[in-house]
Amino acid sequence: MRILLWHVHGSWTNSFVQGDHDYLIVGPPDGIGLAGRPWRATETALSEVDADVAVVQRPEELGRVPPGVPVVYLEHNTPSAPGQRHPMADWDGPLVHVTHFNDLMWDCGSTRTIVVEHGVADPGPLYTGELARAAAVVNDPVRRGRIVGTDLLPRFDPIDVFGMNTEPIGGLGDHELGSLHRELARRRVYVHPVRWTSLGLSLIEAMHIGMPVVALACTEVVRAVPEDAGTVSTDVEELVRATRELIADPALAQEKGKRAREFALARYGLDAFLRNWDDVVEEVAG
Repeated sequence: MRILLWHVHGSWTNSFVQGDHDYLIVGPPDGIGLAGRPWRATETALSEVDADVAVVQRPEELGRVPPGVPVVYLEHNTPSAPGQRHPMADWDGPLVHVTHFNDLMWDCGSTRTIVVEHGVADPGPLYTGELARAAAVVNDPVRRGRIVGTDLLPRFDPIDVFGMNTEPIGGLGDHELGSLHRELARRRVYVHPVRWTSLGLSLIEAMHIGMPVVALACTEVVRAVPEDAGTVSTDVEELVRATRELIADPALAQEKGKRAREFALARYGLDAFLRNWDDVVEEVAG
């Protein structure tokens, strides 16, 4: 099928366009197009679109979908509070959530909701853990602050922070995906300090790489990280101790990272993700 979508979340889109459809990415002036990504997709102007279905990720995109093209709405984020009403509440189309936690927390009224959990293309067992340091990926840590746990990061020192606009806090900045994976793999443990966002793909990617994980037990993390892959807790001191233990014991870190990779491949593999999305778009397209 010909699937129309906007480039909103690069990591999610990178997985989505791995399927067997023709992917039409909205380009300027109505979208950012491929933005230099080497995807098997076509950048298109809305005026030239001939699509079978559209995947919409923001309310303002709804009015831009060409007439007659059926729509599925994709929600990436958690609500700001459990009682928040979704912009697409009481809508007559299907709404897809990326985690069960998000589905639980959003008030979607009578709108039919579906959960399609994340899937990522396997970067391979890259883990070496050669650097006795922790790593984290946090985009816009200054602007997002406590939401993404920026205030907690110094407690995990030595830690290298990757992501967009991390330079003001001494971070290493944004990296191309392959480069990011290679750099993460050199660090001994992955730290996920996020209090309240949807399940970050960087966490799942770190597990695929074979990194042990230390994470706050918030939102979907308790479902995404098994006990033998690291430590999950709301006790920050417990997480700090676990990080130090893993940094000090490369063999333990490697063993827990192996368990993390096995779980990630089984739960968040690309094949299941693409099959589930095939079911959604085929139903919506009729």
